[in-house]
Amino acid sequence: MEARNYVIEGKSDLEAARIAFGIANMASNKAYRYAVESNGGDVDGAILGRFQDRFRWYRESWRGLPARAVAEKRWGPEFAALDYPPLCVDVESAAVCDLACPFCFRQWIATPDKIVDFDLFRRIVDQCAELGVPSMKLNWRGEPLLHPQLPEMIDLAKRAGILEVIINTNATTLDAKKSRELIDAGLDMMIYSFDGGSKETYERMRPGRFKPNRFDDIYENIRRFADIRSQMGAIFPRTRIQMVLTEDTFPEREAFFSLFEDSVDHVSVKAYTERGGRISELDAETRERLSDEIAHLKLPEDAPVRRDLSGALYVSTGRLPCEQPFQRLLVTYDGRVSMCCYDWGSQYPVGYVDAQAIDTGEREYANILEKIAEGAKGFEGMTGAVMPEKLNDPKPVVRTLKEIWHGSDITHVRQKHVCGEGEAVSACRRCTFRETYAWQPLGKGKF
Repeated sequence: MEARNYVIEGKSDLEAARIAFGIANMASNKAYRYAVESNGGDVDGAILGRFQDRFRWYRESWRGLPARAVAEKRWGPEFAALDYPPLCVDVESAAVCDLACPFCFRQWIATPDKIVDFDLFRRIVDQCAELGVPSMKLNWRGEPLLHPQLPEMIDLAKRAGILEVIINTNATTLDAKKSRELIDAGLDMMIYSFDGGSKETYERMRPGRFKPNRFDDIYENIRRFADIRSQMGAIFPRTRIQMVLTEDTFPEREAFFSLFEDSVDHVSVKAYTERGGRISELDAETRERLSDEIAHLKLPEDAPVRRDLSGALYVSTGRLPCEQPFQRLLVTYDGRVSMCCYDWGSQYPVGYVDAQAIDTGEREYANILEKIAEGAKGFEGMTGAVMPEKLNDPKPVVRTLKEIWHGSDITHVRQKHVCGEGEAVSACRRCTFRETYAWQPLGKGKF
């Protein structure tokens, strides 16, 4: 299979550091500590060794499993025979968000302002434990810190033996109390989303939805968390901060690294993915210089282009099989199961783990459109939002994660990607996820 370019970059190997840290500090992982407690100790270190081996297997499988499935043409019974669980189950702890970022899908696809019911979350955790799922990410379309029971959810997952519990957060409500609660709960990784290396760019890229969002406040929240973690003598959670590379943020990438290198464990950038906002990732001069070379390669004028951390430019020459249907499942706040984090409206569901998603259908999405039409506070920037288009219609019955993971809906998607026909899947044909594209370098130097 053609080499894949990953969208998140740092100044060092982020994945290698993640594996090394997770193994070296497994004794501080709360799932391990709970296992030791329930077993009355770990005198010979056998439990620790099993946890370390499992963590290594999980991270090596993250890229290895999709590559093997594609190389060996496994999608149905042959894939099931590998006996892999989902490597991560993402649960939408909160679909609501308190920011109105212009590049977010939320501005263009109606998204309910809801949080997951704790009892539903408990059932999902139980199923993950039974399956042997190694990681859970407790967010998808919204801001997880807006769920008042988030620390209890993290602790529940760690008690169930989940090796790595992760959240992405905008840090707007990350006060001292929440910081201590997250650390005590056993959170393993916290990824900050922060766009801009200056106050002006950040506040333009990440405006508040209900009240002003100020650079100084969020910067202080992030630095304070680092201080509190140090004061508590805690190792976890590891922190990473990432910025999306756009025309405005690219010139500020060094300033961005400088802002956080002394308070966040890993600083990274992420290639921009078009989500409806039509935000340019390249300046006008660079776009003009690229047009002749793209024409010379006889590629379409609108061929996707990306720029990496160093400034090198690439043009897409085609599509690659997506890894996500082989890696994860995502569960919305109401129990609808999706296969990919870029399927924002869960437009291509592959099953249901709760009747709520079947019974309410699109009602909550329609409620959002009504609020937009009324001009309600917090909805002013969403006038272009539409109802998510239904692209797949699984049987309206409640199934377990295990049944869905090996069900016909996701098996069909895997088959198409394994056979090089991913664009035959309606949700995948229009997908802008950069890791599903093959990239060819442009020019001999940097633009």
